[in-house]
Amino acid sequence: MNLDPIQLALVQNRLDHVSRQMGWVMTRTARSPIFNQSHDFSCFITDPAGTLVSQANGIPIHTGGGGFAVRALLAAFADDIAEGDVFLLNDPYVAGGNHLPDWVIARPIFVDATLVAFCCNRAHQSDIGGGAAGTYNAEATEIFHEGVRLPPLKLIEAGGTRQDLWNLLLLNSRTPDLQDGDLRAMVGSTRIGGERVAGLIAELGVASGLAYFEAILDHADRRFRTALSELPDGRYEATEVIDNDCFEFRDITIRLALEISADTARVDFTGTDGQILGFKNSSLANTYSAVYMALASYFEPDLPRNEGTFRGVEITAPEGSIINPRPPAPVTMCTVFVAHEIVHAVWKALAEADPARSCAGWAKSIHSVTAGGIGSDRPFVLYHWHAMPGGGATGNRDGFNTIGHLIALGGLHLPNAETYEQVYPIRIERQEFRCDGGGPGEFRGGSGIDYEARVLTAGEHTFRGEGVGAPSGFGIAGGEEGKGGVITVYPEGQPDFEAPKYGKRNLPPARITAASPGGGGWGEALERQPGSVLRDVRDGLVSFVAARDTYGVVLDDACHEIDNDATNDLRTRLSQERGITS
Repeated sequence: MNLDPIQLALVQNRLDHVSRQMGWVMTRTARSPIFNQSHDFSCFITDPAGTLVSQANGIPIHTGGGGFAVRALLAAFADDIAEGDVFLLNDPYVAGGNHLPDWVIARPIFVDATLVAFCCNRAHQSDIGGGAAGTYNAEATEIFHEGVRLPPLKLIEAGGTRQDLWNLLLLNSRTPDLQDGDLRAMVGSTRIGGERVAGLIAELGVASGLAYFEAILDHADRRFRTALSELPDGRYEATEVIDNDCFEFRDITIRLALEISADTARVDFTGTDGQILGFKNSSLANTYSAVYMALASYFEPDLPRNEGTFRGVEITAPEGSIINPRPPAPVTMCTVFVAHEIVHAVWKALAEADPARSCAGWAKSIHSVTAGGIGSDRPFVLYHWHAMPGGGATGNRDGFNTIGHLIALGGLHLPNAETYEQVYPIRIERQEFRCDGGGPGEFRGGSGIDYEARVLTAGEHTFRGEGVGAPSGFGIAGGEEGKGGVITVYPEGQPDFEAPKYGKRNLPPARITAASPGGGGWGEALERQPGSVLRDVRDGLVSFVAARDTYGVVLDDACHEIDNDATNDLRTRLSQERGITS
């Protein structure tokens, strides 16, 4: 079938717009701040075979593995899929999920009695039971400790809600009122999306519409193969080390070999260490998603965002390793860690092939979760979003001073502090950019955050601060690493303590302070424009001392002017001392 290329672009744009519409419905109707403010969800559309053809600007770690979920649904129900059905699933081992808190609502779309697409919403639930409020059980040693497991299920059958199943889901949440409203929002978003997709396919005709779906995937395939072909053929190796298994400090290594040959790429994790005791094992769908987002983010920003893009990519993930565990290994933390480390490993390998596009390391998050009021009429699960870390710099910009998790690539929004104080028993007393937190470089790493808050009631605190301790944002091209992170807790009537990377504590009302880690710098610090250093000093991002000793920029005492002669002399001397040759 000959397809009009202009019409092809219009179909892609319309599908992308539908995905965004589903997201707008979600933000306007969901009850939880995790959705209506933080936007911790992603909407996407697949073809009838479960291949992702469109996604909104959501959370990349969600959507990259979205096709796994729909294909698991298709395998489970085969011909038992009818108009008016809506499916629900989450399990990483049998349902193509990435981790249990991310529930997938998938609605099959029919036109002229033909299955033409699925409209889907993958969203991180506030609480799904398990051993810790807020879904992140840092003490989990098997998936049964992490919450309710859902194989592919019919939540709605032929237009009628299965109320028994709905009640079961609410019964397994510590916040059933939020769960009820959020689930309705997810279902509603896919209904709106389904109406729009059905209308598009009806306009085109079923045969023509499905042909355009395939052409969209083919176009994406060609675009990415063209991008790959611009890289030199070769084998590029990288490692990323994790210093703990959630219970004790020990090195766990992700080993990656990237082989580029013409317009194909092979990503091989052979040699990666085995699955661990704690909940950072990465499900297969999550690993694929992390690799896809690492590759896509390295190339042109206008690359198509669908599964056709990665037809030329082969991934080898040894079973029983930390990036493809065997059940019942726990996995809840995997969408953040070890997805973060997988992305870093891919970026490091790509930097060997094409240094100009390299990105310094993004720092790891340190925020905790506080829950309270469980069993009362006002239970709450509070995420300390406002202590997010800094991003890594590139060869043309500084890193973002605070940006959320790497795996969101900016798609995760920080909620409004004032609204947070209205909804939760918390008073946020400080949230400001950290001084000297970002890795020095020609382009500076993101600073991270100095955060202070008072939790006004007793509660359960779950710590999941991978960024606590040693620096986690590596420098590149001569840039330096960012500062590490720390969380300190001051419980009323109890000794203060530095929070562990992982753990769970029941505490009285408490003051929490955090210095989130900074992103890595890009390029030599002595190459940074003196005017940029002056601006950073005035903004409180770089100290007067660091401006002089690290960047070689001499300022007057009032930080109003640069002493150009003194700066040139100091940079010459520091370059010699550091062995830097121009």
